[in-house]
Amino acid sequence: MRSLAHLILWRAGLVRIQPWAAPAETECIVRHATGKRRLAEVGVWEGGTTRRIREVMDPGATLFAIDPFPRGRLGVSYQQPIAHGEVRRVRNGQVVWIREGGAEAVQDARVSALPFDFVFLDADHTFDGTAAAWEAWRPLAAEVIALHDALGPADQGSVRFVRDHVLTDSSFTVIDRAGCLLVLRRAY
Repeated sequence: MRSLAHLILWRAGLVRIQPWAAPAETECIVRHATGKRRLAEVGVWEGGTTRRIREVMDPGATLFAIDPFPRGRLGVSYQQPIAHGEVRRVRNGQVVWIREGGAEAVQDARVSALPFDFVFLDADHTFDGTAAAWEAWRPLAAEVIALHDALGPADQGSVRFVRDHVLTDSSFTVIDRAGCLLVLRRAY
């Protein structure tokens, strides 16, 4: 019921949606998404970060907002209408919604058609979930890829995967970090 109450409060204008990331992390994401033309965010939740990315992307850009929006006990995702409403508040570029997990979304022809100049992975933070997202999106990231919960306690699954696999990938170079966010650029 907390999710339903949250949705009702949001619709009434009594709740303001913020990016899920910490302020310094959000500013880092915004800095690297600014002016980009083909972007993807994997793990939208309530759309706070998605809205910020849409604000700063190129006016002719396309942002792919990817999230499975799992249904709760009543068979409804309360986060999905919030995310759509938040992102709709910004009139910049185009947003393509894909209701899939990150690894599954790359099978969509709209996603696999062209490379992305900005990818933000912020979904399943387990070792296996991070591995699946990295392996799926790594080939599509032509310029910048950012991973949330990539830095932090060494026993966290996403942190272990990043340490053991992402940071040893010679195809990418670390260009920025903020809090638990890691930003990499493809090395050509």
